[in-house]
Amino acid sequence: MEEVRHRLNDTDSRIAAAMLAAPRASWRTVGRVLGISERTVVRRAAPLFGDGTLRATAVRNPVHFPELIPLALRIRCKPNRISTIAATLARRPDTVWVDVLGGGDEICAILFLDGPDARNDLLLRDLPATPAVLSWTSHVLLRVFPAAFDWSGGLLTDTELDGLRPDLPAAPARPALQPLDHQLISALIEDGRTSYTDLAHRAGTTALTARRRVEALVGGQVLRLATEVDLARLGIRAEALLWIATTPGGLEETGRQLSRHPQVRFASATTGRANLLVAVAAADLDALYHFMSDTVGALAHISTVEVAPILTGVKRTGLVRPGSL
Repeated sequence: MEEVRHRLNDTDSRIAAAMLAAPRASWRTVGRVLGISERTVVRRAAPLFGDGTLRATAVRNPVHFPELIPLALRIRCKPNRISTIAATLARRPDTVWVDVLGGGDEICAILFLDGPDARNDLLLRDLPATPAVLSWTSHVLLRVFPAAFDWSGGLLTDTELDGLRPDLPAAPARPALQPLDHQLISALIEDGRTSYTDLAHRAGTTALTARRRVEALVGGQVLRLATEVDLARLGIRAEALLWIATTPGGLEETGRQLSRHPQVRFASATTGRANLLVAVAAADLDALYHFMSDTVGALAHISTVEVAPILTGVKRTGLVRPGSL
């Protein structure tokens, strides 16, 4: 599985946190918000992107792509085959996350499947035909709560996060996709920091139009810009998935409250026995304990919680982790 590398220093960690919260922020903006020079940001950030420590990408919001079926899979495997199964899932172009959980015999994968046929092929053909797979459950993601999208690992203050948030133009609740948008989205998935000039070249349009369309896609939550980094390099050593059951009337409130917490990377309402899936990243086990006791424990609508520790992340935000396969 993945090799944990040395932790970044404080300046590099804060620059990485800024890239997590605002993947297309300019070096000038990052420097201004963090109180360091633009030259320092360039000197520190360029090598991090150059060696793959930081990788920028984009993830589609299934709400705006009706053909996509967002599915979370919990797969029980033979322990001696779990690395092979995780690698096979990670190589699929439709997987967004692949994590190895618990005692090393379970995988959680999030997939954006291209319609009912792709879903049925996976659940009714591919998984049953794999001898190393012992059992699985599938959960449709009903709603992803966007408040966690500018997550910074708790390394930035609220004021700094506000300074990184772009002033995007108001977008309609469900902006209509234009033909060139699909080319822009494909280019941003390959590299979330692609310049507007290069985006325009890919889409056969002008840089100004490319910028306006990207801002509309991001502002309308059609697209989520993302930066991938090994969280251990930021001093985060305890990751877990929480499968939470709430009362139906409290689902929206609970999801929104948790999604705003600085230790929550992802939160989504789901189908299944648990109706809320939350990804937590904490500095250590003690911090994870206090999150469970003080934050989750204080919420009124929660009835049960299952905590599944993440042993290793194989794929995140659609990008395979270096050295994980």
